[in-house]
Amino acid sequence: MGRLENQVALVTGAASGIGYACALRFAQEGAIVVGFDRHECPDWKAVADAAPKSSYVVGDVTDEPTVEALVRGAVSEFGSLDVSVNAAGITGGGPVHLLSLEDWNRVMNVNATGTFLVGKYAAGAMMDQPGGGSIVNVASIEGVEGTEGGSCYSASKGAVVILTKNMAIDYGRRNVRVNAVCPGFIDTPLMRATFDSPGMAPARERYREEHKLGRFGKPEEIAGAALFLASSDASFVTGHALVVDGGFTAGMRAGVLEPLGL
Repeated sequence: MGRLENQVALVTGAASGIGYACALRFAQEGAIVVGFDRHECPDWKAVADAAPKSSYVVGDVTDEPTVEALVRGAVSEFGSLDVSVNAAGITGGGPVHLLSLEDWNRVMNVNATGTFLVGKYAAGAMMDQPGGGSIVNVASIEGVEGTEGGSCYSASKGAVVILTKNMAIDYGRRNVRVNAVCPGFIDTPLMRATFDSPGMAPARERYREEHKLGRFGKPEEIAGAALFLASSDASFVTGHALVVDGGFTAGMRAGVLEPLGL
């Protein structure tokens, strides 16, 4: 029996990357998965094969009527909403004196407002269920420490982290757990689009080296962390921002131990 057997899980950003990895892993763990993204998912068949009742909806997390209808539809069709993973996100940034208000709003709307809207309706559904529920927000290590040029992206993910904590406070007595996972740099289409741009190869290598394991993370590794937070194994965990970053935020590696083979 899977760790999410017969539970209903909504996953946003499910077309690719971390969102898709979560959708597939949750389906393999017995969940009925409702995937949601602005784009079609070319690999959704694997999710449906693992969990035949699963469905996929195309829409925008920043559109409140769409999000409300999505959550209400899931509850109406399947009888509950047990898990919500808010993985929809976009990149953006730059030094603020060069950042347009349009770009600031674009990133904040998807990453912060989108997480708020899905959380609003997911928590509303879960708090009225006997079994409560679990919300997992995908933030970032850039939401817990600054990154060069991070600006609007870091601000949006910092908002997700503190929103997570506030929701955990507000809904804990209604048996709704709210946590965040804060990935390091994960090898996804979103990350590759950033680092594959002209002149970014040296920065890519520096970022890779800052992960103390010497590599970027995999979407499946973040899905494993999200599964833990969503499942009953984390029944006494709420309000936590779980850093999954290959040691990126552990501290500086200066190379002084390299002569010792470390």
